[in-house]
Amino acid sequence: MLLVEAGLAPALDALARRSATPVELTVAVEGRLPEQVEIAAYYGVSEALTNTAKHAEASIVQIQVDTLHGDGADTLRVQVRDDGRGGATLAGGTGLLGLKDRAEALGGRILLDSPTDAGTTLRLELPLTDTNDGRSLR
Repeated sequence: MLLVEAGLAPALDALARRSATPVELTVAVEGRLPEQVEIAAYYGVSEALTNTAKHAEASIVQIQVDTLHGDGADTLRVQVRDDGRGGATLAGGTGLLGLKDRAEALGGRILLDSPTDAGTTLRLELPLTDTNDGRSLR
């Protein structure tokens, strides 16, 4: 699997190229991240792209991946935004709930903003600390 062999950025690039909806991808993360964080981020983007293709009727998806630094803890931030019809909820299906559970198990969180007729923004924030497999970005 590309994620295991090459890391998050190449794996997300492959997802973006296969997406049914055009994707603008920006990854501002260098090197490898903790394995569980890479897996959670990859599946988060995959779920968001699947939901966009199935439900959003969007013309574009923007994906931004970067790290936030502060107070001794680094965080991976993954944001997926589409210009579709909105109306998504965490209670709407098992995919987003599973993603929420995965993020929370790593000490992170998922934020969903999806007003009707105004697109959907899904943001994952995942800590890069020893709580997610003993390694840190630093």
